[in-house]
Amino acid sequence: MKHLPSVLLMAVCLLVPAAYADEKEETAKAHRAATAWLALTDGGKYSESWESSAALFKAAITKLDWEKAVKSARFPLGALKSRKLKSATFTRRLPGAPDGEYVVIQFDAQFENKAAAIETVTPMREKDGSWRVSGYYIK
Repeated sequence: MKHLPSVLLMAVCLLVPAAYADEKEETAKAHRAATAWLALTDGGKYSESWESSAALFKAAITKLDWEKAVKSARFPLGALKSRKLKSATFTRRLPGAPDGEYVVIQFDAQFENKAAAIETVTPMREKDGSWRVSGYYIK
């Protein structure tokens, strides 16, 4: 019985890298989903970006309100000149959102009329296992 703690410690050590690998893989999937969603938004396909968003996003804002909001936020900035990944953080809890799997992704972005902006895109893992954007913020 005195070897039981070392067996448990070894089991925990084996599980942590596997969990980290899963989070890393899921973060990569979320990043791909965010990038595809941003491409729609960059291209002015606001209706399509709403359609491809998470159910949580769609419940929070109507398609028409989303189109108005994103146009008023993005139009003054002008065309996107560059976007670079700043950070991507996997989490299971976000303020004001139900527990789940999320990746908070921040990009350093440069637009025609704004030299430095930070875009925050938050994909979430839906019940079907797909990653869809549940939030977008630009400042």
